[in-house]
Amino acid sequence: MSKECQLLHEIFNKINRYHFPFNDKEIPKNGIYILFEKNETGHGLDRIVRIGTHTGDNQLPSRLKQHFLNENKDRSIFRKNIGRAILNQNQDPFLEKWELDLTSREKRELYAPKIDFTYQKNIEQQVSQYIRNHFSFVVFEEKSKEERLDLEAKIISTVSNCQECNSSPKWLGKHSPKDKIRESGLWLVNELYGIGFTESEILNLFKHILMNKDNKKG
Repeated sequence: MSKECQLLHEIFNKINRYHFPFNDKEIPKNGIYILFEKNETGHGLDRIVRIGTHTGDNQLPSRLKQHFLNENKDRSIFRKNIGRAILNQNQDPFLEKWELDLTSREKRELYAPKIDFTYQKNIEQQVSQYIRNHFSFVVFEEKSKEERLDLEAKIISTVSNCQECNSSPKWLGKHSPKDKIRESGLWLVNELYGIGFTESEILNLFKHILMNKDNKKG
């Protein structure tokens, strides 16, 4: 998978890069995002550290906002994982409370007496600061939900199976309480180590990305 992973890195490092703050009007409504993290390198390039997409129609800009803008750990597993690593790094006992899912009204009412929401807000702000200062991303359009999910899985598998693209010694993810994050070097726990791309499939993906860019220019 090393050669295929290198090809993916070469392709995604060439695409237009977004940093915070970004204009969500420039983001395709449906597609896949690839995240890079400051000071993380792979194959002599910026290292891919997360691959993601969305299931609902026209939700890619909203998904990225949930990661970069909305301070709600229960709406973004990416934010939750960053917070886990920060808290674990600091040996902060609030990690136990951070794990609680407060999405439903029932759960919020159940756990409210146990949670210092002022402190939780402070952690959310730390997560936001880290994400906004350390991550950049590229996107490419894919309108089909089935294709999006298939491409996401294959990109994750290709990168996670690579033996040459490792995390740096100071990578925040090394403090994650999640074994799969620490071991894979990715902010992910699903779709790891599956069946990745062949070289020809990657070249077809590159053509697909270029075609969509050309269509937009037209």
